[in-house]
Amino acid sequence: MKRRSATLILASAALLAAVGAQAQEKMPYNLKAGKPYDGTELRVLLVGTPQFKGLELRAGEFTKLTGIKVTWDETTLKALQEKVSSVGVAADGSYDVVNYLDSWGPPNARWLVDLGPLLKRDGISMDRYPSAFTKSVTYDGKVMGLPLRSHVQIFYYRKDIFDKLNLAAPKTWADVVTAGKAVQKAMPEMGGVACYYGADGNRQNLYLWLDFLRGAGADVFDAKGNPAWDTPAGIQATKDYIALNTVDKVCAPGSVSSLEQDSRIVFMQGKAAMLPIWSWAYSPLISPESSTLKPEQVAFAEMPSYKGAPPVSLTNSMPYSISKYSKKQEAAWEFLKWLSNPELEKKNGIEKKINGVNTASTVFNLKASFVDADINAANANVPKAAAVALAANAAPLPMTVDWPEIGDLLSIAINKAAAGDGNVEQLMKTAAKDATRVLRRSRR
Repeated sequence: MKRRSATLILASAALLAAVGAQAQEKMPYNLKAGKPYDGTELRVLLVGTPQFKGLELRAGEFTKLTGIKVTWDETTLKALQEKVSSVGVAADGSYDVVNYLDSWGPPNARWLVDLGPLLKRDGISMDRYPSAFTKSVTYDGKVMGLPLRSHVQIFYYRKDIFDKLNLAAPKTWADVVTAGKAVQKAMPEMGGVACYYGADGNRQNLYLWLDFLRGAGADVFDAKGNPAWDTPAGIQATKDYIALNTVDKVCAPGSVSSLEQDSRIVFMQGKAAMLPIWSWAYSPLISPESSTLKPEQVAFAEMPSYKGAPPVSLTNSMPYSISKYSKKQEAAWEFLKWLSNPELEKKNGIEKKINGVNTASTVFNLKASFVDADINAANANVPKAAAVALAANAAPLPMTVDWPEIGDLLSIAINKAAAGDGNVEQLMKTAAKDATRVLRRSRR
């Protein structure tokens, strides 16, 4: 009897162990079983957005699954750039995970963990992201982060005004000029386009410029990495971009100093009929908390093409990366796996409020999300429109170490040109010469 009881006990223990092992194997999102990092506290540096607030408010699930607690340190975009730079210079390990604008990645790559080996180990493929987003987090063959706030450009316009004036959605930038003049003639108090030529260090006035430049078949750099915007095609494209304000005069008042967020406010206040901006903007454009506009007044289309060429669209992303200075890198990787899982992305994009907090967002990162029927139904088909742009000629900002400095040169030149402070061609050629000196210095 004793022998039989012992055998039953051992069998039961083996069965419980097998059930436990099976349960561990079913941990979601590729998370490690057994809570190996229980009690670990992570600190994250990030920009404040409704999308990220939604993730933060759902982070209790992550803590419950792993025992890892997360502190979210939110800041503004401008302050984020300064903090990311200072953390890298100081080799500061107080932040385990950092959020940044993709074009800041290459200058900071030296202190960001290459996620490639971790992705391979856990069977996670970067193919789940559109190629433009993958490019935005890759430098020198290494994956610097996971795209968590990714955008493609969308052209928004006032449907009620376009219907009233019998205008069609612009398909080319020439159409934009025609529509802008028609709006301003019929409604002198309203600007045609909410443009943004302001230069504040974030280089936002280059976004639409790049659509013109790439639409003309030109680019920022040539195959050898040298400035290429001063070719005849590039100069003409730049002149046409500046002409929206200086010649065609279809930009809303104040566009020379306006930043991207200023142009968005102009549109939301009903002071402009068109707004070329990111896919994420749809939510605030129709939100009663931030806008005077109602959903039925706002329509959107693919970005206009330049002189009949296929439409192009800039993309950007704000990846989350792990700091090499962190002493909790494995726990941080568990956090990134949870943060980037498809179920969370879908839930965060469909549910617009958590405990009364507005988390409305049309930001998605994964290929599957852009064509998901439930996601599109909850987001006015903005993701579907974004998918069309991503499948065309979408590309990120140049991913080079020198881009922040060179981008500043270009941003200042564009701002001066829009203000009429100098000849467009001369300004761009001077920027090319100055950029060449920057490149020579860094290549020594």
